[in-house]
Amino acid sequence: MSKINGFDLDGVISIGIHPGPNDVIITGRSIEESPETLLMLQEKGITNEVFFNPLPYNEKTRTSSGQHKARTLKTLKQLKIPITNFFEDDPIQITEIEKECPWVDIVYVKHDLTNKENQRAPEYQEGNK
Repeated sequence: MSKINGFDLDGVISIGIHPGPNDVIITGRSIEESPETLLMLQEKGITNEVFFNPLPYNEKTRTSSGQHKARTLKTLKQLKIPITNFFEDDPIQITEIEKECPWVDIVYVKHDLTNKENQRAPEYQEGNK
């Protein structure tokens, strides 16, 4: 099996680090944010599978987003889709992933280019295009 990497969206893909064709996106964004997220990815030409946080937008936190990513990585491993590297920019989420997924090498994308707190992308919400 070829190597499969995982990518965070905000702070990684959003700053121009893009996944390869077989890689996956595991985002802390709520499933409620999927319409604008999928539109943004489509406009960037990115068609990779995306795993959204099942929590409602108003209930998710940076910690719960990291826990969602760790659960998703564990599920993928159980399905024989082990993620080798995970590209992440949020130290809080990295801590959560490292606690549960020691087989994953975290690629820390350290920068101050984006806000790490919960916010929606208004330019991609319905009615704003």
